[in-house]
Amino acid sequence: MKYSSLKFKESFVMDFLIESRYKFRRHLLFLIFFFLLLYSSSFWHSYSGIYQYYALLFVYVILISMVYINIYVLVPRFFFKTKYISYLILLVLMGIIGLNIIGYSFNSFLADFKVKNFHRNGEKGGIYEGILMSIPIILTTTTVKLLQKWINDNKRINELNNLTLNMELNELRNQINPHFLFNMLNNVKALIRTDPEKASVVIVKFSEFLRYQLYESGEEKTLLTSEIDFLSNFLNLEKIRRENFSFDIQTEGDKRVIGTSFIPPNLFTTFVENAVKHSIDITGKESYIKIYIGVENKELYFRCINTRNLNYSVQNKKNSGLGLANITRRLELLYNTTFNLKIEPEDREYTVHLKIPIS
Repeated sequence: MKYSSLKFKESFVMDFLIESRYKFRRHLLFLIFFFLLLYSSSFWHSYSGIYQYYALLFVYVILISMVYINIYVLVPRFFFKTKYISYLILLVLMGIIGLNIIGYSFNSFLADFKVKNFHRNGEKGGIYEGILMSIPIILTTTTVKLLQKWINDNKRINELNNLTLNMELNELRNQINPHFLFNMLNNVKALIRTDPEKASVVIVKFSEFLRYQLYESGEEKTLLTSEIDFLSNFLNLEKIRRENFSFDIQTEGDKRVIGTSFIPPNLFTTFVENAVKHSIDITGKESYIKIYIGVENKELYFRCINTRNLNYSVQNKKNSGLGLANITRRLELLYNTTFNLKIEPEDREYTVHLKIPIS
C-alpha cells in the first residue's frame, strides 16, 4: 500500500512539472512562492508608507522578468543548444542590467521617500539580499526546464520504440499467418491428388481456420481456450488427411484461470505446424503429437512432443526455418527476457518447452 501511494505521488509530481494541463497552476504557485520569498527580505522597509510596496512590487516585476527571460529565451536558445558559455555570459549580463535598473530607479524615483534612520548600507544590503535570493530561483527554473525537456524527450523515445515494436510485431504476425496458410494449401493440394473425397472435407474444415485468422489473429490478445480450440481443429484436420496419426492435447490448472487467460494469437501455431511437418513418416509408421498446456502462478507452460522422422526432407528449404525464426523474434519482442524457450531434438522425438508470463 505504501509503495503504490509513493508511486502515485511521484507520478503526480512528474505530471505537475511537465503536463500542459497544470501549466497555469504551476506558474501561479511559482509566482506566489517567489513573492513570499521576496516579501521576507528587508530592502522594501527602507521606504515609508505606500512607497515601500511600490519598491517591493517594482523589484518583484524586474526579478520575475529576469526569471521568465531565462526560462523562455536563454535556456531554449542557448542552454538547450549546448551554447553554455554564451548562456552564462548572457545570464550574468542580465543580472547586472537588472540590478542597475533597480538601483537607478530607486535613486531617481524613490530617494525622497526613504526612511531617515534606515542606513544606506542597510538598503543596499537589502537589495543584494533580494538579488541573491533570485539566483537560486533562476538556477532552479533552469533545472526544472532541463528536467521537463529530458522527460519529454524520453517520452518521445519510448513512443517511437513502442511504434517500432508494434510495427515489427505486426510484420512478424503477417509473415506467420501466410506461412501457415501456405503450408495448409500445399497439404490440400497433395490430398486432392490422392483422395479427392477427403480433400473436400479438409476444404470445409479449412474455412474454420480462415474464420479464426479473420476474427482472432488480428487482435492483440486472444483467449487461451480459443488458441487451444484452434490447435485441436488443426490437428483434427491433419488426422483426416493422414493415416496412422494421433494427437493428444492436455490442459492442467484451474479451469477458471485457463478460461480467462489471454495470450497473443498464433503463439503456438508455428511449433505445432513444425511438429506436424516433421512427424510425417513416409513408411506409414505410427506418428503422434502430444501437447501439454499448464497455468500456474501467473505463468503458462507449453510443451509439444512429436515423433521425429530422420528420413523426412523439407521440400522448400529456403522458407523452412522462417516460422521458427519469426516466433522466436516475436517472443523476444513480446516478453523480452521473461520467457523461456527450450528445444530438445532427439533421435525419435522432438520436444519444445515454452514458459511465458500471463496476466
